Amino acid sequence: MGGSLLRTLVVGCLQGGWIGNLGSWNENLIVYDESSMEDPGLIDALQLAVEASPEVLPLRVHLCEILSKAGRHDEALIQVNEILRRKPDSIAALQIGATSAMEAGQRDLAESYQRMSAALGRDASIVEDGPPVSGFPDEPSERLKLGHLSVGGGSVPTETERPVTTLKDVAGLADVKKRIELAFLGPLRNPEVRKAYGKSLRGGMLLYGPPGCGKTFLARAIAGEMGMQFISVGLEDVLDMYVGESEKQLHEIFENARRIRPCVIFLDEVDAIGRKRSLQRHSSTSTVVNQLLSELDGIKQANDGIFMIAATNHPWDVDSALRRPGRFDRTLFVPPPDEEARKGITEDHLQGRPAEKIDTAKMARMTEGFSGADMAHLVESAAELAMADAVQSGQLIPIRMSHFEQALKDIRPSTRVWLDTAKNYALFANDGGAYDDLAAYLRGRKML
Repeated sequence: MGGSLLRTLVVGCLQGGWIGNLGSWNENLIVYDESSMEDPGLIDALQLAVEASPEVLPLRVHLCEILSKAGRHDEALIQVNEILRRKPDSIAALQIGATSAMEAGQRDLAESYQRMSAALGRDASIVEDGPPVSGFPDEPSERLKLGHLSVGGGSVPTETERPVTTLKDVAGLADVKKRIELAFLGPLRNPEVRKAYGKSLRGGMLLYGPPGCGKTFLARAIAGEMGMQFISVGLEDVLDMYVGESEKQLHEIFENARRIRPCVIFLDEVDAIGRKRSLQRHSSTSTVVNQLLSELDGIKQANDGIFMIAATNHPWDVDSALRRPGRFDRTLFVPPPDEEARKGITEDHLQGRPAEKIDTAKMARMTEGFSGADMAHLVESAAELAMADAVQSGQLIPIRMSHFEQALKDIRPSTRVWLDTAKNYALFANDGGAYDDLAAYLRGRKML
């Protein structure tokens, strides 16, 4: 539909009082082709409609989207702010805002919009070469798609990216970052020292800890420190229902990594891919472990320049052969975020939301044992309570400390169950000191 025709219809609707009386605007009501977006009359018509019915948010979203596609990003961002002022959890507005902010050169604002979208549990991967989503949720929405790797005539659905996040972007966790620096990054930054001690550019690190505590985010930050390509491998990228396909896909992933090295391969939920063979009921799943061991050893091709990081919530279920020297021979416990990290996560997730006098330091002290995902959920719950007050009062109500305190009554730290289970392994299965850092953490909190 051309802009001039749409303008005529909108004017008619305004004169008839129809748009102002629409309680809920159907987002699919307006239909137009791509060429009509370049017609200034289309934007003028939508602006006229928005001015007449400022509270009809789907209509404003349409205007926002067209402004963004027309390259009028500053105007689009103004509309995004108006939408979020009325509806702070608008996924559509956050996604358009991230795109326009990136195009307008406002990377910090784009990252803020992406974080907010990720916290709402939706995919914020809309910027082809933008900043990564920060915070701690281990969600696929954190991935920024830069394309697919391919080998031979096939294609492996493995996403690659070059993260800009570094360890400086990880709030708190000073001890964890120090160990990463000493065990992993230090040798890389000092090639002469590495050569003097005969240290090769290969090896792996296993990150383990409670769910939602930032293992994926840390892995991405490590790749960012190295300035290397990051290949994230999940269960869906490897496991296949047909016999032999899982091994083939795993092999192709490593083959492609060898083509683009130096790079970092991140194996998420490695306990599912590399589960102890003694715990497996089917021989077909054992062959996947064997294939992974073969790829880690680089039998046919050296793996120099390929750094392997794996993450798991259940390190005790990972096949012991995977943790042999030369494979995932460095193990690092990623604990629940400390007080400084919890404060930083709260501040990150509050960005872009209407808030008033939030004492984030106090919130950090009140949330001992909360995971990063728990903290994101807490902010989201406080925002929902503020929105409920806004609906009742008919005016915008900022998020206040009272909303956080009310939300805390219904939210409990999710890490406690994991720590209770892990305690048994730290006490009775700590062969070779594999869980020494976990034991130290538990003792420091009088849980052991």
